[in-house]
Amino acid sequence: MKDEIKLMKGNEAIAHAAIRYGADGYFGYPITPQSEVLETLEALMPWETTGMVVLQAESEVASINMVYGGAATGKAVMTSSSSPGVSLMQEGISYLAASELPALIVNVMRGGPGLGTIHPSQSDYFQATKGGGHGDYHLIVLAPSTVQEMADFVGLGFDLAFKYRTPSMILADGIVGQMMEKVVLPPQRERRTNEEIKRQCPWAVTGKEGGRKRNIVTSLELDSAVMEKNNERFQRTYAEIEKNEVRYEARFTEDADYLIVAFGSIARICLKAIEEARKEGIKIGIVRPITLWPFPYDAIRDAAKNVKGILCVELNAGQMIEDVRLAVSDSVPVKHFGRMGGIVPNPQEVLDALKKDFINPSDSKA
Repeated sequence: MKDEIKLMKGNEAIAHAAIRYGADGYFGYPITPQSEVLETLEALMPWETTGMVVLQAESEVASINMVYGGAATGKAVMTSSSSPGVSLMQEGISYLAASELPALIVNVMRGGPGLGTIHPSQSDYFQATKGGGHGDYHLIVLAPSTVQEMADFVGLGFDLAFKYRTPSMILADGIVGQMMEKVVLPPQRERRTNEEIKRQCPWAVTGKEGGRKRNIVTSLELDSAVMEKNNERFQRTYAEIEKNEVRYEARFTEDADYLIVAFGSIARICLKAIEEARKEGIKIGIVRPITLWPFPYDAIRDAAKNVKGILCVELNAGQMIEDVRLAVSDSVPVKHFGRMGGIVPNPQEVLDALKKDFINPSDSKA
């Protein structure tokens, strides 16, 4: 059977992949630059074909709490938004994590802080990877750099969320959400029956059965000793995720004198900069974290063993650089290059920044 190849935006790929995964529900609210997720779902009308619920809620707060309710019943439910909208969802995301509920959250980042700009950014890294809500919790965070990965990470995000009973997030930037590329869509899967959900998710709320028999899902625990036990269980789960689910891409690292670390669309720009640098005889490699949490500390540490310097390239003021520095400690200098406000650097700017920091450092002295 031939692959089904389509030309579409990254946001559209999210919607198509959700339907084909057999998702039970989407609850969201429009905000640039991710509104096409909801618009595409509404146009495709999956409630008539697969039975998937698609609902435009009255706000982002309502959306995430609808996800909370759907996830509590064992359903595969999701939402999407952009940076300010995800800020509004943080309390609900923390509740999902504390209740050990699987769900998929898509954040197509725009510039901030505040309402900021509708143009692309990567400045929600801290919010996603450090737990933007309250408490000691993590999300599994996947960072796509292509439209194909936007589609692929829907299924992966759901599968990981159900495997570990924790929310997962696709953290894309506005470039990936809005650009158009060829994508191979996954085959259509059947939605799980209620009996399958009961078997796969014995913890799920199912209502009254046989009198008062039911499950209760809550994030509240008034006994401190019990709450500590709950948190210890969460941390064991996170340790298991860190052990088993680290994903990254490393290229040109075998002979590299310098290393770039970048994620999402910016990694693609950096690859072009590396291509031009190697024409000049400057050997640069790149590590692209695919999971921003769990972060590929070991991969970066290994790639950096013989390099003279690391340039962390991000569409922000410097956030992932903290994790890169943790990876290598003080064994190699780490510098940051980033643009903000929706300005996207070109490959020459990236190469010039690396030269300025490591090859001609005197140029950077003021």
